Amino acid sequence: MDIRRITSFDAVMAAGHLFDDPPVEDATRAFLADDRHHLFIAYVDGEPAGFVSGVETIHPDKGVEMFLYELGVDDAHQRRGIATALIGQLVELARERGCTGVWTGTEKDNAAALATYRRAGAELDFDTVAVSWGF
Repeated sequence: MDIRRITSFDAVMAAGHLFDDPPVEDATRAFLADDRHHLFIAYVDGEPAGFVSGVETIHPDKGVEMFLYELGVDDAHQRRGIATALIGQLVELARERGCTGVWTGTEKDNAAALATYRRAGAELDFDTVAVSWGF
């Protein structure tokens, strides 16, 4: 496995099958142009096998935190440590950039995600509620 930090539009497009939906050109270019947005892709035998994205957030009383925005591993490559390794890369980058921590959310019944986050050293908080507005 080879994990690379991605800054190339073409690399994102080549890994498009890993995302929930096909990458949108304008959004992809804007994401890559912002130095607070981060993307790592894991390659197995030269092919994209998984990814993690992170976004630095800042608040006056919290400093800079890393939000683990999305994590995905191709079905054919699951249960091989790829997700844990990707999270490790993002956590290390957060430390290097002076973030105060890393956080994310998932569904409380997503056993695979919860197990992955535990293996990666996360503390789980089941008292948190996600609130969203969809447009």
